[in-house]
Amino acid sequence: MDDALAAWTLLASGDPALWQIVWLSIGVSGAAVGLAALFGLPIGAALALTRFPGRDLVVVLVNAAMGLPPVVVGLVVFLLLSRSGPLGRFGLLFTPQAMVIAQTILVTPIIAALARQTVEDLWRAYRDELTALQVGPVRRVATLLWDARFSLATVLLARFGRAAAEVGAVMIAGGNIAGYTRVMTTAIALETSKGDLPLAVGLGAVLIALVGLANGAAWGVLRWAEARYG
Repeated sequence: MDDALAAWTLLASGDPALWQIVWLSIGVSGAAVGLAALFGLPIGAALALTRFPGRDLVVVLVNAAMGLPPVVVGLVVFLLLSRSGPLGRFGLLFTPQAMVIAQTILVTPIIAALARQTVEDLWRAYRDELTALQVGPVRRVATLLWDARFSLATVLLARFGRAAAEVGAVMIAGGNIAGYTRVMTTAIALETSKGDLPLAVGLGAVLIALVGLANGAAWGVLRWAEARYG
């Protein structure tokens, strides 16, 4: 009870250390989901609308990548960005940018797989109409992605919540440096191990609220779209 009260005091008083961690978490996860959407939506749409040798294998691989272990992704990013790695000269290891890269790798296949299924379903519904209108491949992708915008928005909002709750990859790639790369999940793990429960409880409450808000917004967008457009 005392820890919960102390956590509430930290939240209500606007504790700088706590809120710096919260805002960094939101920034890293938001950037990662934005980049993942930039890559994942076109990949998913292309897989839905094109047929080529080995397509089924690519679809299986993308679906399998949805379950990538975060610690393995973190290890791969670490090896790529370490001083002896191929990208070491850029000095990105143990920076927020490295954390964004790790989360982007985790989220991209999820967005790509869900976008593929969504666009493929729409293509079955509108194929005859789009073919009759002689709509080209690029316009097909743009048209179907726009038609699926509300469904895809729910996917992105839900993925933001998933990214914000991830710990393994960002801890390995970011290093959990106080005031620089420490996000909510890594801070909770560290502060709990140190016995600093008020900060851990306060960050945990914010994290739960953030994940709930993201998923609630996803549900709300979908319900609003259904009510407005049927």
